[in-house]
Amino acid sequence: MINKLKAILNPEEFQGRGKKHTYFEGWYFKVLNASETKAYAFIPGVALDELGNRQAFIQLLDGKNLLSHYYKFDFQSFVAAKGKFEISIEENHFSKDSITLHLPSIKGSLRFENRVPWPTHWYSPGIMGPYSFVPFMECYHGIVSLDHTVYGQLELENETIDFDNGRGYIEKDWGHSFPTAYVWMQSNHFTNPGVSLKASVAKIPWLGNSFVGFIVGIWIYDRLISFTTYNKSSLLKLNIDSSRIELILENKDYSLEILVLRDAATSLVSPIRGFMDGRIEESMSSSIEVAVTDKKSGLVIFQDCGRNASIEVAGNISEILHPHN
Repeated sequence: MINKLKAILNPEEFQGRGKKHTYFEGWYFKVLNASETKAYAFIPGVALDELGNRQAFIQLLDGKNLLSHYYKFDFQSFVAAKGKFEISIEENHFSKDSITLHLPSIKGSLRFENRVPWPTHWYSPGIMGPYSFVPFMECYHGIVSLDHTVYGQLELENETIDFDNGRGYIEKDWGHSFPTAYVWMQSNHFTNPGVSLKASVAKIPWLGNSFVGFIVGIWIYDRLISFTTYNKSSLLKLNIDSSRIELILENKDYSLEILVLRDAATSLVSPIRGFMDGRIEESMSSSIEVAVTDKKSGLVIFQDCGRNASIEVAGNISEILHPHN
């Protein structure tokens, strides 16, 4: 019980100890080189289906070339350290500070500096807030780093790519299935370094019913402004079509307007009832226009456009549109 609580209070760590079936856990590492000509996401994780069949995996997304690879491994090759976020799958190693890849198509090491974690408290450990303590959620979510600097090199098919002074982002998911309807977006490539936006809206099953939950945070240089279901923020608008996403939220102090211009996407594997049988589409080259307004003064305190934005729109979106059209 104590170990379980320790894990909940540190969501970046492996949460799946003792799980025998219907479970997945994966970490999402996004990296771009300094010139923004290369964009990759690396997703290591584990998946256990309802019958107890188990596998480890590493998924690779090449955001510029719209390619993805899914590498499957024996479950026994997955090793997770206790008390900290450090995992290995054969010769591939992942932590909050670095990754080492040894895959058929890509090899090398990257390290991360000046990471920006989502601010936490004992009563609100990570981005899920008090929902972290609810034992029957379909999918849990964690932020390892909203923004950091990347150093190192990767080799892809005899091409060496230098990532020094690139930018990165790390998050994770665990549970048994992705939501049946959700939108997710992220960018930390704004005009000036030190700004990062992450937003997700999803249909959340709850005690035989469901609700539309949302977790949105914008890190502006040295502070996080958050808009979440649990901090009494309001979702005023969510509109989605094939080319745009419009999102308007407000908390007691600020309003946030987001306009996404969607770009081409690549197919990724996703979890359904523990196993990786689903398909989602992710873009890594969309743009996000953002405006934050101080409600008291009426002044726009931040307005900019984020590049290299990762966007996923999945499931029966009509279930989360707001107001319902």
